[in-house]
Amino acid sequence: MTIAQRAERVRARLAHTGAEALLVSDLTNVRWLTGFTGSNGWVVLGPDQLTLVTDGRYGEQAARQMALAGVAAEVLVGATGAETQGHLAGLSRVHRTIGFEAAHVSVQQHAAWAAAFGCTLVATIGVVEAERRTKDTAEIELIAQACRIADQALAEVVPTLGNGLTEAQVRNQLEIRMRELGAVGPSYDTIVATGPLNAALPHHRPTDAVIEDGHTVIIDVGALVDGYHSDMTRTFVIGRPTPLQRELYELVLAAQQAGVAAVAAGVSTKQLDAVCRDIITEGGYGDWFTHGTGHGVGLLIHEDPFVNRAGDAILQVGDVVTVEPGVYREGFGGIRVEDLVVVTSEGCRVLTASPKESPCPPFPPTI
Repeated sequence: MTIAQRAERVRARLAHTGAEALLVSDLTNVRWLTGFTGSNGWVVLGPDQLTLVTDGRYGEQAARQMALAGVAAEVLVGATGAETQGHLAGLSRVHRTIGFEAAHVSVQQHAAWAAAFGCTLVATIGVVEAERRTKDTAEIELIAQACRIADQALAEVVPTLGNGLTEAQVRNQLEIRMRELGAVGPSYDTIVATGPLNAALPHHRPTDAVIEDGHTVIIDVGALVDGYHSDMTRTFVIGRPTPLQRELYELVLAAQQAGVAAVAAGVSTKQLDAVCRDIITEGGYGDWFTHGTGHGVGLLIHEDPFVNRAGDAILQVGDVVTVEPGVYREGFGGIRVEDLVVVTSEGCRVLTASPKESPCPPFPPTI
């Protein structure tokens, strides 16, 4: 992976903030910059050096992971909190100004740093995140691998729907199978939502509710591979769909397919949201679509860019985003169709491959 090249990209962006160096405290940003995956660590990124500060649990791990990533950096280990703070203060005092990640630092932490560092603290917003947003080839392949695992797990589990299983049992089967296929675990709390009440909640958590004939069933599933997430939703109808179920499924599918077709560099996130939302609104169900159309995916399951009515980001090559319109109403249930796509110079490439043409789940052939 190109982890070793990332520090220079961040330095170029930092030059526009008024800070000489940057103190990175968000662990996702630390991982992206260094390859270090521990639960405690800070990076001080100066004009010519990069130093990672951590505690005694992670000194050897940090050195090993950064060496594997090709990152030339010093590792400082603090045996106590005070010693760790002392390392950060010593690294900061050599600069007149040091940036901190305003979105990830508490008022209490800022006050402690201001008292200890002896330099001017400069609030920065999204310096690392702006570079992290554009995925490189290796990152895209890890996300694609996570998509393939989720696709395979779903293909194996879907035929069991309608056999008296509960939401929780289907969730468990999916998560076990993803691990067996090579995932570290699920990308997020897998959603299995069935029936006129549970499927009406976009982020319902699986319960012991039994999946029954006539239910819509929303399955939102993703795998986690080496820190990178996938995200996909498919909706099924158990038994013969009613006219309303079929109408709404076809409406949501049409909106979702139009959204995927509209993904391209230069398109605003607001425009992409409107493509999906307008089709559902024109179909008469605009007030049933209660969330945004999508979001970025990478080391976090929800990250920039966010695709919604208020979004002002412009899609760019290397963005990995979801396209996931849906409709929900208590008494009916819900329908959502979601793919994960990467923006390319020609438009986009769809990374999720599970069938979505029909709401009827495939069943094993009978003999």
